[in-house]
Amino acid sequence: MKIAIVHDWLVTNAGAEKVLKNIIDIYPDADIFSLVDFLSDKDRKDVIDNRFVKTSFIQNLPFAEKAFRNYLPLFPKAIESLDLSVYDLIVSSSWAVAKGVKKTKKQLHICYCHTPVRYAWDLYDEYTSSLKQPKKFLVQQTLKRLRKWDIASLDRVDYFIANSKFVQKRISKTYNRDSIVIYPPVDTKSFILNENKSDFYLTACRLVPYKKTKLIVEAFNQMPNKKLIVIGDGEEYEPIKKIAKENITLLGYQEFESMISHMQRARAFLYAAIEDFGIVPIEAQSCGTPVIALDDGGTAETVIDAVSCVHFKKQTKEDIIDAVKRFETMTFDSKKISLLSQEYSEERFKKEFKLFVNTKLNQNQ
Repeated sequence: MKIAIVHDWLVTNAGAEKVLKNIIDIYPDADIFSLVDFLSDKDRKDVIDNRFVKTSFIQNLPFAEKAFRNYLPLFPKAIESLDLSVYDLIVSSSWAVAKGVKKTKKQLHICYCHTPVRYAWDLYDEYTSSLKQPKKFLVQQTLKRLRKWDIASLDRVDYFIANSKFVQKRISKTYNRDSIVIYPPVDTKSFILNENKSDFYLTACRLVPYKKTKLIVEAFNQMPNKKLIVIGDGEEYEPIKKIAKENITLLGYQEFESMISHMQRARAFLYAAIEDFGIVPIEAQSCGTPVIALDDGGTAETVIDAVSCVHFKKQTKEDIIDAVKRFETMTFDSKKISLLSQEYSEERFKKEFKLFVNTKLNQNQ
């Protein structure tokens, strides 16, 4: 059986790429397709084990390596240009357009959906509201065409897998399609339990607006007696650095070993984003570190209030400050927290994913 794995784009090693890595582990002989492949040497080894990736024509367009997202209007045509006609099984890892690859009636296409296209659906207003004319009009027209194509290409997917119940609801609302939930894999073997905690709080992610790291920093600016360490880089690094007071340390990008070490020693891990799933809070839990997180999106279902986390309801400084104060009045069992994270292990993901695919293959013979 010939298998094709399709991923939207390969430019970094984030949550979706951790899923991709595990899918490749399940199907090591599969061929890999993507709109573009600009992985660093290290990420290439970690994510795809230095495998060859068949890319679309966008790979060779001017300035694509640094600005491929500017070619968004071409994404549907680019993903459709990939020739998958010789494959029996297509597995797409999709949060944008990978689900729209063309297929024949004889082929089986299973889509692992991280989310329907955020900026075309759920975040459309947020994404376009800050733009100025005429760029705003052009972006709005592009996203409207993308939504139309997104719906028109739905019949190319035979079965959807959602990465959380939160996304399962989105798939139902946006696509009017059923799906099953298979939670993403977490490398619980690397994020090892440590019961000896230090006096600092930790947050770690890409420093982009929707992650709301700046909000966490603003909250700790009002708690000068509490230490916060921020790991990550991105467009908000400099703006956050400018407002951070002396009790807050920005470390920028950190290697994997440093990330684990900070996760293991942190008093608690903070997360304020509305995530589709949210792998990083589970990595913290695997270290036995309790989480302070928003009670919305993936973290509403993956971390348990008063057992492994403290939830706050709104993305405000006041809610974060209140959650930290409540956390400091509570006690947590690091061993129990770490044990809870095992239900998201890589082994569990591979077993559930392979079983689902095999079941559908047998049904479609």
